Amino acid sequence: MTDRLAAGDTAPDFTLPDQDGALHTLAALRGKKVIVYFYPAASTPGCTTEACDFRDNMSSLQAAGYEVLGVSKDDLPALQEFHHEQALTFPLLSDPDLTVHKAYGAWGEKNNYGKIVTGTIRSTIVVDEDGTVQLPLYNVKATGHVASLRKKLGLV
Repeated sequence: MTDRLAAGDTAPDFTLPDQDGALHTLAALRGKKVIVYFYPAASTPGCTTEACDFRDNMSSLQAAGYEVLGVSKDDLPALQEFHHEQALTFPLLSDPDLTVHKAYGAWGEKNNYGKIVTGTIRSTIVVDEDGTVQLPLYNVKATGHVASLRKKLGLV
């Protein structure tokens, strides 16, 4: 089991390519609040629900000073297709070797329909302007997640 992050931890820096191959680093977003969310697989029902939920709430999140980054183990062509098909307005980052998943505690054992499997743990990590974990959320539900997150962040 990968260690999970706790509020007050320094968020691990990373450099990952987005759906178009452009590199994104957490360090480049210092001074901004960042929502890093991990999802199992592009174009699957739950992940589509979650991504569209972030898309549909993007203006209010950005108005409150938040950037959103989605992270999965998918390759760039799968991310590009998902990004385009769902008209997503934030970057989807590719982490095929799971380095960032593991650094953030988003990879490990989970219960999948009653069966213990190893995979992506649907997680959302909110990082403050200084690069410190503000709010770590693990095993989140795709449906209704952004509304719950907005409430926890005092944005409702």
